[in-house]
Amino acid sequence: MVIGIIGAGASGMAAALAASEQKQNTVILMERQNRVGKKLLATGNGRCNLTNLHADSRGYHGMEPQFARCALSKYNVSDTLQWFEELGLITVCEDSGRVYPYSDQANSVVDVLRFALNRENIILKLGFEVCKIKKLDSGFVVESKEDTVFCDRLIVACGGLAGTQLGGSMSGYQLLHSMGHRVTKLRPALVQLKCADSVAALKGVRANCMAQIYKDGTLFSESTGEIQFTEYGISGPVVFEISRDVCQSAGRWECALDLAPELGNDQLIQMISQRTYAQITAEDLLTGILHNRLGRVIVQAAGI
Repeated sequence: MVIGIIGAGASGMAAALAASEQKQNTVILMERQNRVGKKLLATGNGRCNLTNLHADSRGYHGMEPQFARCALSKYNVSDTLQWFEELGLITVCEDSGRVYPYSDQANSVVDVLRFALNRENIILKLGFEVCKIKKLDSGFVVESKEDTVFCDRLIVACGGLAGTQLGGSMSGYQLLHSMGHRVTKLRPALVQLKCADSVAALKGVRANCMAQIYKDGTLFSESTGEIQFTEYGISGPVVFEISRDVCQSAGRWECALDLAPELGNDQLIQMISQRTYAQITAEDLLTGILHNRLGRVIVQAAGI
């Protein structure tokens, strides 16, 4: 059987390797870029967060989030880690549950996948940009401007529109729509947030915090983790986890940051009160508690 796969990102490569385990299959992996896993190299700030020990169906969203239960029940986190280990990848886990390659480099993940594709029954076609798919009575015809592929089964793993500078495009949606599939409204997720108030003075500062999203004054969602301030707003893992909520509907959205979530209000006030007896300036009031630049901006914003 000939298995055609469009897209050589993480899912496309994994699908190709799984299909190739049945030696009677011939797998044709088609990728429009000149290399595999290009978007994968940028994940996790270049570290590649390849799974999470706490991954389950509760982490999936949408109109029918239960769609993921079947896949997760058949192939769980332990299976994923074992699969990568068999490919030769050593991993480490952070307290948050995020799993990264031991090398701390995303290219390690791409390389083990790329090396694994060197199997006799896998044909890799780079620079193959699919223009059209035709459904036949007994298979599919996949056409590019220069070539045509015939296959018995077809997997579309083009990825989404995110990361256009890394190759993200509308092509996958368009190909699926041409086959009669429904495409729901696209919304951003796992993205930075732009702030109405300027935080440019904090560009590059990182901190641990609890971020809470409020819609029209009501708590909508919250998450705890690392935040990164940018020239235009906030980013980092904790923001990625709540950013999808902000675009759900119109309204007045606000983000509140607790920059000392491990300290109670009374404990924090006591620590600051003790410092008032020392010969320090107001701008240094939060030194030792927060990043110096962050502490100074907060004191200034508070009018102290």
